[in-house]
Amino acid sequence: MRILVVNVNTTQSITDAIGKQAAGAASPGTEIVPLTPAFGAESVEGNYESYLAAVAVMEAVRAHAEPYDAVIQAGYGEHGREGLQELLDVPVVDITEAAASTAQYLGRRYSVVTTLDRTVPLIEERLAVAGLSARCASVRASGLAVLELERDEQAAVDAITEQAARAVEDDRAEVICLGCGGMAGLAERVVERTGVPVVDGVAAAVTVAESLVRLGLSTSKVRTYARPRPKRIVNWPPRVG
Repeated sequence: MRILVVNVNTTQSITDAIGKQAAGAASPGTEIVPLTPAFGAESVEGNYESYLAAVAVMEAVRAHAEPYDAVIQAGYGEHGREGLQELLDVPVVDITEAAASTAQYLGRRYSVVTTLDRTVPLIEERLAVAGLSARCASVRASGLAVLELERDEQAAVDAITEQAARAVEDDRAEVICLGCGGMAGLAERVVERTGVPVVDGVAAAVTVAESLVRLGLSTSKVRTYARPRPKRIVNWPPRVG
């Protein structure tokens, strides 16, 4: 089985970390292929960057020539999963939905700990669209930008674990979801601080994708995610310069 794991930003080191986390969660015989978009922002922390990332991710997948069995969109709260589902005949799994749905097997209420406060509404909206918001106790911001997660790992761990602990104590969350692909690998330390299950979206998405492939299931094509109708698309891809 081969699974494409597509970073939503253009920072290669984050792609590498996501790929490592995905490979660690994969079953024997599953090949993880990490992809970095050819264009877009170095980090995705707002609507403009998220919509740009949606196009970049779709183009990265369309340009990948080798066969694959599933695709994971590795951006928390980002747009574009629906477009991928229209384009592809293989399962598409978004880490936001994979984490939240997994959390609901583990406790009555879950909270998401993410990066900047400005990303909180995006995550709340994606959870609502996916029908996963009813059991969400809170979405909390650590106050760290995506790229800061790499620059100062200890500061990132401290900020994330502090917000996770507050979610458990103040919001009555019973499960924590790590709300950024760049947080891959931090779950164990959050468990140590909070004592509750912690779901890493990348690892959860790999497990969901593998299950769908093994069950022989993929996206329904009869209505919402039917393939795009054949038509002329003007001036795409855009010419630069």
